[in-house]
Amino acid sequence: MQISVSRIRIDWRLQLPVLLLAVVLLGGGLRAQDGLPVAHRDRLDEILDLNVRDGFVYYRALKGERAKLDGYVASLANVRLDTASPQEQVAFWLNGYNAIVLQSVVANYPIPRRTNDYPAGSIRQIPGVFERETHRLAGRTLTLDQIEQTVLPTFHDPRVFFALGRGAVGGGRLRSESYAPEQLEQQLAEVAAECASRSQCVQVDRTANAMRVSSIFSWRRDAFVEAYADRARTGFAGRSPVERAVLAFIDPRMLNTEQSFLQKNEFRLEYIPFDWSLNDLTGRGGR
Repeated sequence: MQISVSRIRIDWRLQLPVLLLAVVLLGGGLRAQDGLPVAHRDRLDEILDLNVRDGFVYYRALKGERAKLDGYVASLANVRLDTASPQEQVAFWLNGYNAIVLQSVVANYPIPRRTNDYPAGSIRQIPGVFERETHRLAGRTLTLDQIEQTVLPTFHDPRVFFALGRGAVGGGRLRSESYAPEQLEQQLAEVAAECASRSQCVQVDRTANAMRVSSIFSWRRDAFVEAYADRARTGFAGRSPVERAVLAFIDPRMLNTEQSFLQKNEFRLEYIPFDWSLNDLTGRGGR
């Protein structure tokens, strides 16, 4: 049976949306929201929603369905950020970092002990996971440490350092949702507020006349000093720049009784040893 081409009629009005979509995808690369189509970021949301509870992760369950996670991480390689807004870029890097940490853990889970320097099962038991293993993101080849130490500081918002889960109890509380450009300010404000309420981040010890804070403040001291040192109360003027920065970050979010204790300005500031225990829900009543 032969079909005459002259008898085929194409309604170009119906085809135009499809053609325009093809032009956008081919000519602009992956560019929407955090550098990825919204539907793509939904895949990360699904992974986090199903497997993260109050900052802890069902690593055993995630290992059994890691194809989605591997697919998400692989898709980060060629994302174009050249015209992305700062909010889009920050969301991209935070999501990418946290997804790679999850992938690194499940690829080695259960993590065997290799050193007594860190807790059993810790992500730090994976050789070079932060400082040597490289990953492709937005056309760049980077380690996790390079993302944290060279990429994120360029945005001059140290709240991002508490948005990194790091696969550890002492890290920022991993959220059950991805970071989204249109919600980023609210999400980072919540991240900062959570710090004041978590013992891994702040401990006020009136008996010992001390306030202990996360080692993250020490690791990223330059970023915190730049953003917060000049915001501290005038009563803290005699404190060191990093102390003023920590106080400016924490003080407004403390309880009234804790603020009264701090305003006496007689306490010692100490750093909490970072807890590298794996943020694993398996065995904690999880799946």
